Amino acid sequence: MEKGCIIIAIAVYMVVLIYLGIRYTKTGTSVGDYYLGGRKLGPFVTAMSAEASDMSSWLLLGLPGVAYATGICDAFWTALGLGIGTYFNWLLSARRLRHYTEITNSVTIPDFFENRFRDKSHILMAVSAIVIVVFFIPYTGSGFSACGKLFSSLFGIDYMTAMIITAIIIIAYTAAGGFMAASTTDFIQSVVMSVALITVVCFGVKECGGMGNVSSYANSLEGYISINSMYSPEGASHYGILTIISTMAWGLGYFGMPHILLRFMAIEDPGKIKLSRRIGTAWVFIAMGVAIFIGVIAKGMTNVGAIADLDDAERAVIEIANKLSTYGILPALLAGVIMAGILACTMSTCDSQLLAASSSVSENIIGGVFGIRLDEKKKMLLARATLVVISIIGVFIAKDPNSSVFKIVSFAWAGFGGAFGPIMILALFWRRMNASGAMAGMIGGGAMVFIWKFLVRPMGGAFDIYELLPAFLVGLILGVVVSLVTKEPEKAILDEFDKAKSLATGK
Repeated sequence: MEKGCIIIAIAVYMVVLIYLGIRYTKTGTSVGDYYLGGRKLGPFVTAMSAEASDMSSWLLLGLPGVAYATGICDAFWTALGLGIGTYFNWLLSARRLRHYTEITNSVTIPDFFENRFRDKSHILMAVSAIVIVVFFIPYTGSGFSACGKLFSSLFGIDYMTAMIITAIIIIAYTAAGGFMAASTTDFIQSVVMSVALITVVCFGVKECGGMGNVSSYANSLEGYISINSMYSPEGASHYGILTIISTMAWGLGYFGMPHILLRFMAIEDPGKIKLSRRIGTAWVFIAMGVAIFIGVIAKGMTNVGAIADLDDAERAVIEIANKLSTYGILPALLAGVIMAGILACTMSTCDSQLLAASSSVSENIIGGVFGIRLDEKKKMLLARATLVVISIIGVFIAKDPNSSVFKIVSFAWAGFGGAFGPIMILALFWRRMNASGAMAGMIGGGAMVFIWKFLVRPMGGAFDIYELLPAFLVGLILGVVVSLVTKEPEKAILDEFDKAKSLATGK
């Protein structure tokens, strides 16, 4: 009975997603509508879809798992870095990018880079499109893998079968409705995530016998409630300043995330960006704080015997939901909503990544670099076909159930942050930036992710820092230096920059 209620809740959720995909099929009559929704997103959908597409399964699986296993320190600094990065990405990038992409008639991030610097060679577009494909396909595959693992563990079905089923559903509503379907479903998914978080907290605290018991047990574990030490059964370990800086560097990744930047480009009224920033930032900080608290609650529940000790810390929310489902039909349905929330975290990221990767191939590589011109109907067909092909590749990459979802996500996040982050900031704020500097920064930052990850970081010691930080710095330095030693941008580019700045600042 319990499992049946969970299945019903998840099935209803899936049907709603597919319905929305079908509903938005007729609203996108052009590729611009398909990939950017005709720039018609409202402030609430913009805010919540941007943040839902960012969080992925890490919000309900990874973050509580880290807090459960090692205490709040690592989770706290990671969440703080991400929260600060979210706020400043909205504050610095959103308005300028919205105006600048409209002025340059840019639908994708590679479009913007090419149009911003008047790169008639198409090399900048080609490189940025390749970066998106290289990092997004495995990133999407990791999302499919997370869905497969969830359903396989819940219902005892074959991992590959479970992954393919969820992938088909994501492909169905995304391919059908494009950006508007993805954004609207992401908004709904953010609501489902929020309900899941609240339900887990309320039930978990009750099972522990109240907040007092949760707090007293957590404080009894050495280093568990600390922001400068990490807990382990063998004893607490120091969390140094270098580790804190490295961990908080996750926040730099936001400036280069195509699926988040696309939301900024798509908002209907730039005047509502401040409202979107407040909504999105508040939700991110609250959601991550609650997710960390869930890890602490799960630790308390093991102490009172409500759930068993977890060999896999990332199963904390799943085990709490399973416990809730044993209390009757209504609690079992709520448990289903929690499971749907976990699914929502992953699906809201996958659909946005698929669209970004698909647009890079169909619009930027096939249409832009190779110059293959198609009518609007054929462009739409190509867009959907490309999305399906990329999805199939993602499923193939994720066929191994033992692959590490977190490691893939971490590397892809660093890739986008290092390759695109510095260039995006310079492109939006530095008038002197030119195509040569953009190319050097993009290639240098992207290459440093690989160099630091596989050659430098294994040396350990002071080099054991997240590859995003050195990659971001290298991209930034190269972008500035190469721009300064090469030809200044032509007057038309400078005038266009001034116009975008004027629209964004009102000056």
